Amino acid sequence: MLLGYGAWFDEQFALPATSHRAYWEAADAALKAANPPGAAGQDQIWESFWKQAATGPDQLRGRVAFALSEIFVISALDSNVGDQPRGEAAWLDLLGSNAFGSYRKLLEAVTLNPLMGLYLTSLHNQKADAATGRVPDENYAREVMQLFSIGLVKLNPDGTPVLVDGKPVETYGPADISGLARVFTGWSWACPATNSGCFNNGSTGGVSDPDRAIKPMQPYPQYHSTVPTSFLGTTIGTQRVADPVATMRIALNTLSQHANTAPFISRQLIQRLVTSNPSPAYVAAVAAVFERNNEGARGDLKAVVKAILTHPEAKQPVDPQGKVREPVLRLSAYLRAFEHTSITGGWKVGNTDSASTSLGQTPLRAGSVFNFYRPGYAAPGTVSAAAGLVGPELQLLNESSASGYVNFMRDNLSSGVGQFQGTVNGVAQNKRDLQRDWTPEVALALVPADLIASVTGRLLYLPPSAALVSDLTSAITSISVPTPTASNAATVLAAKRNRINVAVLLTLASPEFLVQK
Repeated sequence: MLLGYGAWFDEQFALPATSHRAYWEAADAALKAANPPGAAGQDQIWESFWKQAATGPDQLRGRVAFALSEIFVISALDSNVGDQPRGEAAWLDLLGSNAFGSYRKLLEAVTLNPLMGLYLTSLHNQKADAATGRVPDENYAREVMQLFSIGLVKLNPDGTPVLVDGKPVETYGPADISGLARVFTGWSWACPATNSGCFNNGSTGGVSDPDRAIKPMQPYPQYHSTVPTSFLGTTIGTQRVADPVATMRIALNTLSQHANTAPFISRQLIQRLVTSNPSPAYVAAVAAVFERNNEGARGDLKAVVKAILTHPEAKQPVDPQGKVREPVLRLSAYLRAFEHTSITGGWKVGNTDSASTSLGQTPLRAGSVFNFYRPGYAAPGTVSAAAGLVGPELQLLNESSASGYVNFMRDNLSSGVGQFQGTVNGVAQNKRDLQRDWTPEVALALVPADLIASVTGRLLYLPPSAALVSDLTSAITSISVPTPTASNAATVLAAKRNRINVAVLLTLASPEFLVQK
């Protein structure tokens, strides 16, 4: 608000990206030095994620990278991915470094990433063999179209489906999948050679590249299909099909330049950043920027993000605009609104998978390549579904997750956030890693109206409704604060803290916080 939109965007775009890999590698070195042969793992990825989410100055890049992680999905629930934590940290860096870059370059980086190769089985994918009946693996060919570029049905520039005889038209069919699958043969680990050992196992003569989990996959021409192939109206003939690099570029150019890609990707980014149900005009405006920025370039994500966040529908909180905050974003909003410090400096939030005792969501641990929830999900039996609206994040909602979130945040307020810490650097702590100094709120606890204004001002985008103010006032005033005496300071402070806790918790549980507008 102080800088103005333009200057704020310029400042955010200019900030260097947080390096999750650098954090992970430093933690790995420290753990090995302190307790050989200790090593960093999944925890250190989450530490770096939450440190950036709570304190990172590059908040726009981090927020866009998180959105991209839910479009271009890999998941550590797959052990092939989960066993490569350094590669996961590098994956977060890949998304961050490309968040304001070219969609085409991002698509190539995603396609050649070895963890994506492991997750969607394009790593060491081989050409057909008539003798054995082997055919190229079609997994990545299918998902790169369905999820990462053009989607299932043909779209108008405003994101609405193209209808023929009242029915949507498919963007691709089985022949397109099999044709594109040939393109993605002959790629495997970065390795000192291009022999069978490198292709199959990432090593030759017992030697492997120590950075193979973070380097792009490399081509192995002998395993690449040389059969002329066609997909999405593009044909790669005999002269070029033998070159795996050339065929890959043709395929990715075809996907990037497809008429569907701009509205398909633009709509999903709007959903992740602003509203679940953008109007066709909103999608069309952003897709037009995707098609052509001010300099005539296609797929400029920096321009796309700015167009999304400065569009009138992003700034006017009117129905049916808005979106449910997913659990990870609820906790990050809380940690930013009420600044916490980390006892260890490691931001040890830990695994938050459990829906009954935690968030029910952990970064990079989606249930499938379809993310934690689908963009078109409409909760059965709800008013919003009956009105033809989608609520993607509601796919995470059930009885366990609803109560689990409230209980989790109640505990966070009373005890701090994250993993319990006993002794840190020789000093007894015996509390959770992330702690808040509630002194500013303690000073307001005797005046409910002031406490409510402070809490809701930090957590809500709009002034609280009269109903929420009434509920908060009743809850706060139901907690008596004793008159201070020479001997009851601890009792008075505890009562004030209870007032603060109930004010924050009820706000965090309110629809006015849970639905971002």
